[in-house]
This record gives sequence, structure tokens and C-alpha cells, in this order.
Amino acid sequence: MRITIDQDACIGSGQCVLGSPEVFDQRDADGIVVLLQDNPEPGLQKDVREAARICPARAITLTPP
Repeated sequence: MRITIDQDACIGSGQCVLGSPEVFDQRDADGIVVLLQDNPEPGLQKDVREAARICPARAITLTPP
């Protein structure tokens, strides 16, 4: 899976970080999402899918590798 984020769409809710802290973080200044891994290992993919699903801004896009 490949992950892309739209920082312009992100509203800084932090749901992605709560769902998958190994893959997502937030900037200290404004809370906007920061991608730590754009191709997570298989063991993290369930959490990443859930993080993308619950993102209120739909700022996370997942695509097959």
C-alpha cells in the first residue's frame, strides 16, 4: 500500500495519529499531518486503513503498491 496525504485538506484533528502513530504524526506548529512512512509494512496496514477511513477531512489516500 502507498499512502499520500493532502496537507492542504488536513484540519489537524489527529485521528490518524491516534489510529496509527507509527505512520502518522502532526506538526507542532499547527497540527497538520506528517507522513512518517509512505509504504508501511503489512502489520500496520489495518490501522492505516482505519486512520484513512476516520479522517474527517479525507486527507489520506491509499493506493495499491
